[in-house]
Amino acid sequence: MTNLDSILKNGGHHFADKGLTICGHNCLLTAEWMSASKIVCRVGQAKNDKGDIIVTTKSGGKGTSTVSFKLLKPEKIGILDQSAVWVDEMNYYDMRTDRNKGIPPLSLRPANPLGIEIEKGKFPQKDLEMLFPGMSADFTSENFSAAWYLIENHSNTSFEQLKMAITHLKRQANKKSEGSLAYVKGGLSTFFEAQDALSAIHQKLEADGTEKVEGSMTQKLENVLNRASNTADTLFQEVLGRKDKADSTRNALNVLQRFKFLFNLPLNIERNIQKGDYDVVINDYEKAKSLFGKTEVQVFKKYYAEVETRIEALRELLLEKLLETPSTLHDQKRYIRYLSDLHAPGDPAWQCIGAQHRWILQLMHGCREGCVRDLKGPPGLHSTSLDLDAEVRASAPSHLGQTASLKRGSSFQPGRDDAWRCKTPHRVAFVEKLTKLVLSQLPNFWKLWISYVNGSLFSETAEKSGHIERSKNVRQRQNDFKKMIQEVMQCLVKLVRGALLPLGAAEGSGRQLGGWEGKAELSGPWLAHVIQTLRLTYESLAALEIPNDLLQTIQDLVLDLRVRCVLVTLQHTAEDIKRLAEKEDWVVDSEGLTSLPCRFERCVVLSLQSLRGVLECKPGEASVFQHPKTQEEVCQLSINIMQVFIYCLEQLSTKPDADVDTAHLSVDVSSPDLFGSIHEDFSLTSEQRLLIVLSNCCYLERHTFLNIAEHFEKHNFQGIEKITQVSMASLKDLDQRLFESYIELKADPIVGSLEPGIYAGYFDWRDCLPPTGVRNYLKEALVNIIAVHAEVFTVSKDLVPRVLSRVVEAVSEELSRLMQCVSSFSRNGALQARLEICTLRDTVAAHLTLESRSSFKQALEALPQLSSGADRKLLEELLSRVKSGMHLQLACFQAAPPPAVKT
Repeated sequence: MTNLDSILKNGGHHFADKGLTICGHNCLLTAEWMSASKIVCRVGQAKNDKGDIIVTTKSGGKGTSTVSFKLLKPEKIGILDQSAVWVDEMNYYDMRTDRNKGIPPLSLRPANPLGIEIEKGKFPQKDLEMLFPGMSADFTSENFSAAWYLIENHSNTSFEQLKMAITHLKRQANKKSEGSLAYVKGGLSTFFEAQDALSAIHQKLEADGTEKVEGSMTQKLENVLNRASNTADTLFQEVLGRKDKADSTRNALNVLQRFKFLFNLPLNIERNIQKGDYDVVINDYEKAKSLFGKTEVQVFKKYYAEVETRIEALRELLLEKLLETPSTLHDQKRYIRYLSDLHAPGDPAWQCIGAQHRWILQLMHGCREGCVRDLKGPPGLHSTSLDLDAEVRASAPSHLGQTASLKRGSSFQPGRDDAWRCKTPHRVAFVEKLTKLVLSQLPNFWKLWISYVNGSLFSETAEKSGHIERSKNVRQRQNDFKKMIQEVMQCLVKLVRGALLPLGAAEGSGRQLGGWEGKAELSGPWLAHVIQTLRLTYESLAALEIPNDLLQTIQDLVLDLRVRCVLVTLQHTAEDIKRLAEKEDWVVDSEGLTSLPCRFERCVVLSLQSLRGVLECKPGEASVFQHPKTQEEVCQLSINIMQVFIYCLEQLSTKPDADVDTAHLSVDVSSPDLFGSIHEDFSLTSEQRLLIVLSNCCYLERHTFLNIAEHFEKHNFQGIEKITQVSMASLKDLDQRLFESYIELKADPIVGSLEPGIYAGYFDWRDCLPPTGVRNYLKEALVNIIAVHAEVFTVSKDLVPRVLSRVVEAVSEELSRLMQCVSSFSRNGALQARLEICTLRDTVAAHLTLESRSSFKQALEALPQLSSGADRKLLEELLSRVKSGMHLQLACFQAAPPPAVKT
């Protein structure tokens, strides 16, 4: 209600057939004119609008309030709440449950649902509306906000009271769920009273029927109705007969029309099967089965039997397609799902797994038979065909990459034909083809099993119905499937072993796995290539999460191949080193070495580098050297490599002169006057070959063998100390034998010329002229020693002290023997002998050893002592004259020897 005197500009006018608008709401229909200053109206559903009150009359026109009003939503007044105005008794609606039925007033929710005292807060309504926009504190509203309700009605309520309120709410909810049963219990006496009343009425009617002859009222009514029915049947029997026939025909047509789905289903099934629409067939079958599966109508049973016949044929067709090979995983899953939906007997999924397993084994054996057939066919029919030698010595391209050249031996060139690198041996091609086949088939086979285990092969309905039975099947099938995987792995390993390790194949499976006879063993690089292929195969299978115990046979095969690869590589390395002697060019550098030691070292290093990937242990792999037997074999082969090269050196040192190829003989121009003695005729004597081999032996002992031992250790070889000791012992033995041979060749002629030279011309120590200088035999011996020095120096400076020391020992020993054999000396003879002995001793003083010093001392002691100072002075003058006269020839003996001299 509004007092218009305070809000209208044109109040007091008559309110007839005019308008009233409040905050945009037209209230004319509910407006009631009370007086010139009072109008009563109902605004309607409030929307919290803000606006003016506008009154329009005929006499006064349009009048607007001077201030703006806000239309507030009124509080809902319950039926038991006091109100200053009349409230219409309207039906109440449960807005939250969206029920449109009127709720009786007595069953309304209580005004206080929490059951505790309501304490209205003093929070402004406007603030609450801003705090909870679009919400309401009315618990019957679908926008009910519990927080708003608690703030408005229980802002001062304690937490303990709120906990009691929760208990109260739960109790009220339980009472509501038990309301129907409580209602029946409470009105049980009323039900009994109603039953008693009905029984009394029934007994009264029966009593009336027996007491009166005419019967009861209901009996009379029944008789009248029966007579009426008989009369009607007599009158309309023909008409009703025609009607019944028409109805029967109409019903038959209706049945045909209504159940045309079943009657057309056999033909539709055949058409959809031909088109491949198996999903449509299955859906129609499921629908027909649910509608007519248990029917007793003969016509329906007949047609449903036709449907079952065609479905059975479809099951057989799908099973045949399922077991066909090859087939994709997608098709297999699709057919299994179809058969599952059709409730096919047995376990089609397991049958598919078994067929796939047999197919994989068949493919693997077919791969071996095809490769063996190509191997035995005419040459040129297969792209990987190689002759025997090529297959043995071919090297895998991936393992023979460019290797940094060693510091020495840059003239080394590989001896294998590069054309071999482009050809793949049959057995390597077979392994690659076999592993590729396994990797293309086994992942789908494993995924099929995983889908079988987790039930994703089956449809949702089939999964629900057969879950328990399938769980039992899975537990029973796990061991069977594990045996299938093991059989595939064992077949793979046996086929690879039969191809790569024919001697290690089982006797009983020789016919099945053989066929590779007649081909020699693969080379180390090709074996390394095969090992890498098998490693990648293992990693790919492990990525499928196949258990490691099922893949252990592959790891064992890889380990055996790694061991075999190491042994074969070392054997082939020994064979390559054996042929190094053919490549000796006798080109000597400034250090007295040929390229042979560096060729040897490089050959061994390249061989070890080719084994780097083989010796490296991948995750899960064992060391190649874990077995003592393997360690011993590798150690012996390593020693054999060293000894083979030592044997090559020995063969070169003893090679006849006619076999030495000097057509390409050259020297290092950076070293002056090297091989000056052979520049003229380009011939290489046996003594020079001995010196060159001795020089190479020294370098091997100081550098090469130690470097190779470091490489062995770097690649984790075992028994390196034994390898080094045995190799060094063999090398030192060869060195000593060659050195003794050279000394024998050079020292014996000089020693043999001493005695004839001393006594040439019937010289007699007891009767000789006064000495005037050394005699020719000593000069000749010095010249011969100088020649030895020149020859040794030409090859290696380091050998000069060692060789000259032994030559001087031999000469001094022979000279001492000769002096001790003289019975007596004259004064001149003693002076002559002392002059020659001292001249020789002083000349080679730089190369004297303990033995040679002792020999010179014994020779001088065999001479008479100088009796006068004049003799001593004469001896010194003669020594000085001899040295000055031969100073140019004797200059080579003045060079200081190295600190360590090997004797």
